[in-house]
Amino acid sequence: MLEARNLTVSYGAAPAVVDVSLEVGAGDLVVVVGPNGAGKSTLINAMAGLHAVASGHLLVDGRDITREAPHRFCERGIAIVPEGRRLFVNLSVRENLELGSYRAGARRARDDSLKRVCALFPVLGERMDAPAGALSGGQQQMVAIARALMARPRFLLLDEPSLGLSPLIVRDLLRAIREINTEGVAVLLVEQNIAAALELARRAYVLDEGRIAAQGEPRQLMSQPEIQKAYLGT
Repeated sequence: MLEARNLTVSYGAAPAVVDVSLEVGAGDLVVVVGPNGAGKSTLINAMAGLHAVASGHLLVDGRDITREAPHRFCERGIAIVPEGRRLFVNLSVRENLELGSYRAGARRARDDSLKRVCALFPVLGERMDAPAGALSGGQQQMVAIARALMARPRFLLLDEPSLGLSPLIVRDLLRAIREINTEGVAVLLVEQNIAAALELARRAYVLDEGRIAAQGEPRQLMSQPEIQKAYLGT
């Protein structure tokens, strides 16, 4: 299990995430939704070890990893697909994917991992030698997700994977995320497409001004008029 307990994350003196607690169990699919500026990206980056924590704790299977170096988070089975993808655009698709499997255990399974991600995203098998920067936005997002999977994670963290993509591509990506989860990888998804995210998830957290405003099963949240009006735009 990946847990945040009473997590506070700040930019200088300004808190961006305040006293947030959430958990992602083995094989879980959890979403975090909320308005722009709510602190969603800050939260997920902190849970990936990419942003320092001011107070509170991050735990994997009950072990406190709050102060560990970022590469240790990967060794604990955490991989992130950051907002904006952050690919090496001048490197080939294959080279980008291979960079995701730098851990010793992941390197040993590299060939199997490549087959796995190409089965998930067949277009990548066709574009393996193309520069990542020559791909469409949707294909680049596939590379970013596939690169994270090359690390053989237990917990996959995704930050706004649908941002700027067409509805058809978003549909395909969400279907792939569901398949990844079905294969046993726990998923924590931060997503601007609130309706699609809630349809996908088993459990959801609504973040507002850095705090958890609501949490529960998606259907339960969708049934609350105050939640619909304040956060879901209905």
